[in-house]
Amino acid sequence: MKLARAVSIVDRLGIALVYPIDNKPEPPSLWSAAYPRSEMAWSWNEDSDPRVAEVWHLRARLASSSEVAYAKWFRGRATFFSLPVFQAVLGRLAKAGNPMVGLPPESIELLERLREISPRSTKELRAEVGLKGKPFQSTFTHAMKALWARLLIVGTGEVADGAFPSLAVSATEMMFEDLWNGRRAVPREADAALDEVLARSPLFAKELARSVTSVHDAAALTRRAFDDDEL
Repeated sequence: MKLARAVSIVDRLGIALVYPIDNKPEPPSLWSAAYPRSEMAWSWNEDSDPRVAEVWHLRARLASSSEVAYAKWFRGRATFFSLPVFQAVLGRLAKAGNPMVGLPPESIELLERLREISPRSTKELRAEVGLKGKPFQSTFTHAMKALWARLLIVGTGEVADGAFPSLAVSATEMMFEDLWNGRRAVPREADAALDEVLARSPLFAKELARSVTSVHDAAALTRRAFDDDEL
């Protein structure tokens, strides 16, 4: 699949996974849109469908293109957003409250590093914040998951820094500065495009509702704590 075609698919769908879940049509994916009559089998041996690997490598090129946004957002899976829809999602999260509130301290430290320099490889980040090695794997994963869920970071391709390439990540405000700065004044057409996506895909709607609720509840808890301190 050509990069231009992949971008057009994401632009049309608004939000898309890379691969389908159990070959179900919902939520939509790049694979299902590109190969609607082909089931996807997760196999990497010599007899596997070459399109599986092709789409996986395309994922990195697509993430680095800046023509769409990439995040491990839906259930921690690779997810692509068209830029207008991405701005609208950022807008919904901004309305819920400050997305920094309630984050684990490790998440905040990782984000601060990315605010200093973006993009960086996950391998480099782990080493810098002292979370390198198996004993800290779950802590690092949890910290990154919190950032992905609130779209505070985005994937920007891959970095060859070992036997296997590492994901390159960036602070969203660094990679998509205009969209980030405009998240409190989302164009009407972008909001409408997001509403259409959520109407077509209840699973994406549920995931966004979960992210928004997380931000809202954390902000409300912080306000209550502040009010109690003032008493």
